[in-house]
Amino acid sequence: MEEISIGLLGLGTVGSGVVKIIENHQDKLIHQIGCPVKIKRILVKDLNKERLVHVERTLLTTNPAEILDDPDIDIIIEVMGGIEETKIYLKQALLNRKNIVTANKDLMALHGAELLTIASENSCDLFYEASVAGGIPILRSLVDGLASDRITKMMGIVNGTTNFILTKMTKYGSDYEEVLKEAQSLGYAEADPTADVEGLDAARKMTILSTLGFSMKIDLDDVLVKGITGVTKSDLTYGKQLGYIMKLIGMAHREGEKVEISVQPTLMAETHPLASVQDEFNAVYVYGEAVGETMFYGPGAGSMPTATAVVSDLVGVMKNMRLGVTGKSAVTPQFKKQIKEPSEMFSKYFLRLHVKDEVGVFAEITSIFSEQHISFEKILQLPLKDKGLAEVVLVTHQASLQNYEDSLVKVRDLQAVQSIESSYRVEGSANR
Repeated sequence: MEEISIGLLGLGTVGSGVVKIIENHQDKLIHQIGCPVKIKRILVKDLNKERLVHVERTLLTTNPAEILDDPDIDIIIEVMGGIEETKIYLKQALLNRKNIVTANKDLMALHGAELLTIASENSCDLFYEASVAGGIPILRSLVDGLASDRITKMMGIVNGTTNFILTKMTKYGSDYEEVLKEAQSLGYAEADPTADVEGLDAARKMTILSTLGFSMKIDLDDVLVKGITGVTKSDLTYGKQLGYIMKLIGMAHREGEKVEISVQPTLMAETHPLASVQDEFNAVYVYGEAVGETMFYGPGAGSMPTATAVVSDLVGVMKNMRLGVTGKSAVTPQFKKQIKEPSEMFSKYFLRLHVKDEVGVFAEITSIFSEQHISFEKILQLPLKDKGLAEVVLVTHQASLQNYEDSLVKVRDLQAVQSIESSYRVEGSANR
C-alpha cells in the first residue's frame, strides 16, 4: 500500500484539528503505518467560508458523492455532526466498503448498533473513540485495556459545558443564567444549549459507555435524565455547608444481571475525586471486579483533544488495513438487557423544603419517611425571614428510588409543606 487516502466530512472545529494533526504529524504516522496518509477530499457546506486551517480549495466539495463513491478513498472521517443525513452518508460509505472514524455521539447513541452491524457485514472498521469525553481514551480502555475484567460501575463527568457552569456557580455564587451566557461567549455552550444543560448530551455518552462496558444493548430511552436548569445558588450553598459539591454525573451501575443508567445533578462528597474536577474538564470512574477503581481524566472537548482521539482511531483503522483484519474488531453484545426497577435502585438523597414554621411539622415529615423505611443522615432547619416559614434541608441514608418518590408524593400533600424546592441524588459520605 503506497498511500492511504482519507475523505473528511466536515471542516469545523474538530475537522480543522484533524487536518492540522495529519499534516503536522505525517512523519509519526508514516513511522506507525509504513506509508503516507493523505486527505484527498473534504465535504463542506460553503466553499467560500473562512476556515480555521488553510487547505487547498481544490480539496473542498459540497457533493458527498465525490467522497462516498470515490474508489480511491480508503477511510472516511466524519466530524460534521447531525444524525439522519449523516447516517445515510455513513451507511453508503460502509456499503462501498470504506472504513469509518466518527466523533458523532448522537449518531452512535441512536444508530450505532445498526451501523456497526453493516460495518461488520462489509468487513469494515467503524471506530468512534472521540464520541465520548473528547481526548480521554475511555472507549478504547473499556474495549481493550479492561477487556478481561467485568465492569460493575461507570460514573463520571462527561459534559464539559455543564461542569463549567456548575464550577462557576459554586466558586463565585453566580446565577445559572449569568454563567450560561459566559459559557456561550467562550464557546463552551451552543447558542441553543438545551442538549447540554438538560442532560441529553451526557445521556447519549452514557448510552455508548454502558453498551460497551456492560456488553449489553442499551438504548437512550433506558437512561434516567435530569438536567441542571433547576439548580440554584441555595442548593449549592447548602450542599457545600453539608460537605458536598454539585456535579452533573452520568452513572451506570450493574448488580447481578440488572443495570441502571442515569444522568442527573448529584451532590458529591467533597473528598471524592470527581468533586475536584473543574471547568470544562471531564473525568470517568470505572469500577471492575478485578482491577478495582480506575479514573480517566482530561479535556472533554475542544478542537485538538477531540481531533487527537479521531486520529488515534484513524491509526487503529490503518493498522487493521495493513494487517487485513478490518471489520473483525466489533463484538456484539453478550448479555440481554435487564433494567432495574425503581425499587431496585438505591441511593442517598438531598431534599430541600419550605414548610410552615410550626410545632409538629417536622414530626409529620419524619413519620412519612419512616413509613417508607427511610432515615436521615443530616438535617438542617432555618427560619425564612418575614414569611412564617422555615427551610428544611435533609440528606437521607440509602433508600430505594421507589420508596423515596412515594415519600415525596405524601410530603407534597401535607398542608404544612409549602413547596419542595429541590431534590438531588447524593454520592459518598461527607465528613461534616
